[in-house]
Amino acid sequence: MKKSTLAVTLSALLLSTSVWADPSMSSIEARLAAMEQRLQAAEQRASAAETRAENAEKQAQQLAAVQQQNQAAAAQVAKNSAKPEPTPADNGGFEFHGYARSGLLMNSSAARTQGGPTVTPAGETGGHVGRLGNEPDTYVELNLEHKQTLDNGATTRFKAMLADGQRTYNDWTAASSDLNLRQAFVELGQLPTFSGAFDNATVWAGKRFDRDNFDIHWIDSDVVFLAGTGAGIYDMKWGEQARSNLSLYGRTFGDIENNENTAQNYILSLNNFVGPVQLMVSGMRAKDNDDRRDIDGLRVKSDAAETGVHALLGLHNDSFYGLTEGTAKTALLYGHGLGAEVKSIGSDGALLPEANTWRLASYGITPLGGGWHIAPALLAQRSDDRYVKGDSYDWATVNLRLIQEITQNFEMQYEGSYQYMDLRPAGYNNRNAVSGSFTKLTVAPTLKAGDVGDFLKRPEIRLFATWMDWDHRLDNYASDDAFGSKGFDAGGEWNFGVQMETWF
Repeated sequence: MKKSTLAVTLSALLLSTSVWADPSMSSIEARLAAMEQRLQAAEQRASAAETRAENAEKQAQQLAAVQQQNQAAAAQVAKNSAKPEPTPADNGGFEFHGYARSGLLMNSSAARTQGGPTVTPAGETGGHVGRLGNEPDTYVELNLEHKQTLDNGATTRFKAMLADGQRTYNDWTAASSDLNLRQAFVELGQLPTFSGAFDNATVWAGKRFDRDNFDIHWIDSDVVFLAGTGAGIYDMKWGEQARSNLSLYGRTFGDIENNENTAQNYILSLNNFVGPVQLMVSGMRAKDNDDRRDIDGLRVKSDAAETGVHALLGLHNDSFYGLTEGTAKTALLYGHGLGAEVKSIGSDGALLPEANTWRLASYGITPLGGGWHIAPALLAQRSDDRYVKGDSYDWATVNLRLIQEITQNFEMQYEGSYQYMDLRPAGYNNRNAVSGSFTKLTVAPTLKAGDVGDFLKRPEIRLFATWMDWDHRLDNYASDDAFGSKGFDAGGEWNFGVQMETWF
């Protein structure tokens, strides 16, 4: 109510209730003035209270906003510094992966011919040549995996691999099948009780290929291949870019029919990575390897090695040798004793205790522009006192593959291989000393569903024509190898065929 209205009302009441009194006008005015002062004071107190309430509300809102920001910051810190909270169980599922190649290979007379990346005499000690237009076999790998995540955040993985390879062109090949269970293992990861260097480590056990093997695909040669049955741990982390793997594998030497008399080779391997640099060191032991006997009870090799060491120094570039876009890998390997089989670690039980082998491998992939892509590779090895004291096996392969994009589904592939070998087996296994060179050139029109020009994208279907030639001296290396066999000797050979290759 307004002040003037209130004053008039009060005056009327006073006059009507006091008709017999005779107050003076000054007394009434004084009372009205005092009442008006009290009303003003009350209004001021109400206004001040309202102001204080508004300020308190603003302070409460500001405090709530600050608390909200602090809670969000604390949650982010916890997220960055702690393991992820356990997630609801994920039963995962099955995955199916595979690799296959199959093709028809014939010579210029439409007759059976020789082929394969180990076709030269150097192939016995790992001297591969280019595989394009040079493979007469069918090879298949079938991989079945099951993965899951548990309530506590731990992960599991089971993998099994079936593989078969053969050179018959028949549709029914059971009699000549090499069907084999190549892998069967389990991995456990993200274990909640692991911490520190083992925080993100993966533990495995079973029969498997080592996860960090790598190869030169277009030569069909592993740079290093560690495999067998055992256990290990991957990805122990020592820093931002430093990690290590530790594994123990077992392999068996000898004939399948004579398992009771075979020696077993145990391989302890430590594989270290610091950024792009890899340092791998392995030691091995095969007790009584020098007393191993064949299925007839005869001693296989009385001077075979029982121990060995193996080392690899590698560089994994995410560019083409630091020059341009692409990838490149280089590795230097050394082995002694049982470690002198430097590619397939611990697989050769016939090596001498004195055996020494050095191996250099390097390859890269890069686009050249204008629809062209290039992939060079170098593979070289020197080995002495390998099987017989005084022997030596030296060879070097240079390979180059080119791809030319024609349309989005068609490309031309070109490959050249040159290999020089100087092999001096000192009479071992009825081999003769030879030296000389081998040359292979291939042209392959290729169909692809997409990603033409990508070296490692499949599937592909290829037609091909291959020309090979070598020094005639190499025909005398052995009586049971490819060179010098019926219809396949020095002087130039043409091979033709078709091949598919796929993986997923």
